[in-house]
Parts: sequence; C-alpha cells; structure tokens
Amino acid sequence: MWELVRANQRRSRLIVIGMALLLAAMGYLLGDSFLEGQGGAGLAIALAVWGVLWLITVSAGDSMLLSIARARPIEKRHHPVLYNVVEEMTIAAGLPAMPSVYIIDDPAPNAFATGRDPRRAAVAVTSGLLERLDRDELQGVIAHELAHIKNRDVLYMTTLIVMVGTIGILASMGRRLFLFRGGGRRRTSSAGGGQAALLLAAIALLLMILAPLIARLLYFASSRRREYVADGCAALFTRYPAGLASALEKISLSPRRLAAANEVTAPLYIVNPLSVTRAGLADLTSTHPPLSRRIKILRSMAGQAGLTNYDEAYRKVTGRAVGVVPRSHQDGRVAEARAAAPEAGDPRARVRGATDALWRLQNFAFIPCVCGTTLKVPPEFRGPALRCPHCGREHEMAT
Repeated sequence: MWELVRANQRRSRLIVIGMALLLAAMGYLLGDSFLEGQGGAGLAIALAVWGVLWLITVSAGDSMLLSIARARPIEKRHHPVLYNVVEEMTIAAGLPAMPSVYIIDDPAPNAFATGRDPRRAAVAVTSGLLERLDRDELQGVIAHELAHIKNRDVLYMTTLIVMVGTIGILASMGRRLFLFRGGGRRRTSSAGGGQAALLLAAIALLLMILAPLIARLLYFASSRRREYVADGCAALFTRYPAGLASALEKISLSPRRLAAANEVTAPLYIVNPLSVTRAGLADLTSTHPPLSRRIKILRSMAGQAGLTNYDEAYRKVTGRAVGVVPRSHQDGRVAEARAAAPEAGDPRARVRGATDALWRLQNFAFIPCVCGTTLKVPPEFRGPALRCPHCGREHEMAT
C-alpha cells in the first residue's frame, strides 16, 4: 500500500509542477505585456496571489469545503450505523485517527472526504445516501473516501483547486487589461521592438484563453485516475467489491443534483454531483470516470478483492496495457472477497435513521410511547403535555 501511496505522490508532484509552470508563465507574460516589460513583477504578483490563497486553504480549507457543502458534524448518538461503519473502515484502512463524521441534508446520494492529512480529516455523506444504501454499500462508499485520505489525495486535490482558481483569476485579470489597454504595451523605438511586443501580446492573449482550460484538463485527468485507485483500495478494505459496485449503481439511478455542489468542488465527491457520467459520454472535461466502467471493473473482480486483482480487472475492462496500480505493488497475492452480509431489518428503517439524525441535529426531543410510537418534539414546543396521535396517551413535557 505504501508503494501505491508513493507512486501516487510522484504523479502528484509532476502535475503540480506542470500547473506551477503554467501559472509562472502566465504571470511573466502578463507582466511583460501589460506592465511595460516587467515580467518579473508579473511573476511575483502571480506567486503572491497563489501564496495567499494557499495559506487560506491550508489553514481553513477543510472547514471552507464543509461549509460550502452545508455539512454538519455528527456524533455516534445521531447515527450509530454511519459512525460504526466509519470506525470499522478506519481500522481496515490503517488510518492513524478516525476522521470526523459529517452529514449533509440533501436527498441526492453522494459523499466526499477532506482534510490536511490522515490525522486531521473528515468524511461527509448526504442524507440521501444514508436512505438508499445498506450496510455493505455504505461500507464501500466510506472505504472509498477513506482511501482518498490514506493516499493523501485530499490535500493534493485542494492544492490543485487553489492553482486552478489562481490561473482563472489571472486569466480574467489579463483579459480585462487587454481590453482596457487595447492590446498590451507598445514599443515604438524600433520596428523589431514593436513586432516583438505584438508577438508577446499575442502569446499572452493565447495563454489567457488556453491556460484555464489546460489547468482544468490536468485537474480533471488527475481526479479521474484517483477515483479508480480509491475504488481498488475500497475493494481491499471491505473485502467486498460488489458493495461499492452496488452503491455506485444506486447513486447513478438518482435523478437529483446536489444543491451545494459546484464545478470547483465536484471532483471531491465519489460521483460527479453535477451530472452522472455514463459510458460513451465521458470527455476531457469530466471530473470522474464513467460510472458504468467503474461498476464493471468492480464486478469483474470475480470474488477477489486485492489491488492486484483490481488492476487486472481494470486492464481487462478498459483494454489498456497499463493499469492504475504500480507494477512494483503487483506481487501476485490474491485477496479473497467475503460473502455479502445479511440485510437486517426493514429498508424503510434506513430512511427513518437518516431523518432522525437530522432531527437530532436540530435538537428535537424523542419521546417513546408505550404503543411503540416515537414522538419527535421540536425544541420550540412549550406545551405542558403532548398527546400521542396513535393511542391518545398524554406525555408530560419537562419544564
């Protein structure tokens, strides 16, 4: 597993370096074209903007992402099943600390992880996910998200978000300056100087148009590869690839769009929250691999659950000679998949469990009645007693 993490980090550095060079080139050309030959000043401004955004992200990036997603922290008493599943998968993944658990009040099924490192991380799931998935499926989703934490994807993806945002800001500023200045600076000392100035201005304008697109392509391509790797790790942690496959199938059937998601945060979720990506519709701007392909790979593992097994299934399904797991980690060992856990209780209990968790977060009081009904009382209720709507029994309210 550590070899996989190291290989992941090497690829991360290459993409981050590529994004940094793109950012530096934009800053230099914008400074040279619009600040009277001050390419160094433009470079300094670009790095300063990135530095400020990065400091904000490192100090409060996870809190900001959770706030944008409208996620609320929960404890074990709020939703014991979810909390227990996170505890189990934390042990299976070998994380040094259990992530904080959050719930998002949204009927669209989805989940994401965030945090600076494995010791300071969080996992958030929507109420719609809790309502639809059984325990095996929920384990698969949680294992996938904890794999992102273990592989240190979350900090890397946050870094790319900052870089993409910075490049977008600089490109927008450059386009405005270009329109305001009428095409950049003009050198009139010589014909050669004027031609050079026009050439640099043209290059700067082209970079202003293409750089945000190139940055997003790098960002999305990296995100897609990490989703495959996290799927493979989830199969290993749960020893049940079919659980995650079934969860992805259920998520893909939901017509709902996650209300708080946007183009920047979309790659953090287990499934693209803005649109479901199906086979044949994936393109260069997609944040995730096609869902049908991810499901097919997991279903093709044929009772096995190791990373080597996932890599073999990936190459078989995609027809590619190179997989997603480093060759140095493919030691030939076979991890047998476990059997499915028996489904316990009424599936409608999952809906009640998710709804009850949201009510508990809003400080509703839960009063059990002898007839089997549980009364949910809002915190603003001030009556001396409450009558059960089913048996008519009076319940005195604490003052």
